[in-house]
Amino acid sequence: MTTDPPDAIEEALTQVGPRLRRLRTQRNVTLVELSTATGISKSTLSRLESGQRKPSLELLLPISAAHQVPLDELVGAPKVGDPRIRLEPRTEGGRTIVPLTRQPGGLQAYKMIIPPTRGTPEQRTHEGYEWLYVLAGRARLLLADHDVLLLPGEAAEFDTRLPHWFGPADDEPVEILSLFGKQGERMHVRAKPKGR
Repeated sequence: MTTDPPDAIEEALTQVGPRLRRLRTQRNVTLVELSTATGISKSTLSRLESGQRKPSLELLLPISAAHQVPLDELVGAPKVGDPRIRLEPRTEGGRTIVPLTRQPGGLQAYKMIIPPTRGTPEQRTHEGYEWLYVLAGRARLLLADHDVLLLPGEAAEFDTRLPHWFGPADDEPVEILSLFGKQGERMHVRAKPKGR
């Protein structure tokens, strides 16, 4: 369930008071000392910490300066700066699957490391559309009656309602980037036209 932006803002605002009290007590500062440092009355600071008064910039900026902490820390703003996605890999049938997207619906991206397997590959079908790109190793794609070898740097796309299977083409693992759309979304690769 996703939270509406107004609900998320309201939730963040309700956390400001407890955060202010925690910060003040961790620093062993009394309400009287903070009032003197900020010019904000002791009663206003107390009501702010208890949630009886909504936080505003006029109140938070002097408190931020007095504690020498960024305003973001007082309001619990999400940290920015590190754009990396840290998602947990999972193992399914010996395959290591690292999800690269966090939002439900639409195209989903995965990095897969698939070890060699014994036995006959079993094709399956399901709704959707898949795009595969081989990062390392050699991949084998069984698609309906086709048996295709994919080398590093090669890609394939297909409708997953067709019987399919993919994995290593030999006794070495294969590393694949997969984009999958349950609703049949297709990957669109745009390339620059050749210069004239």
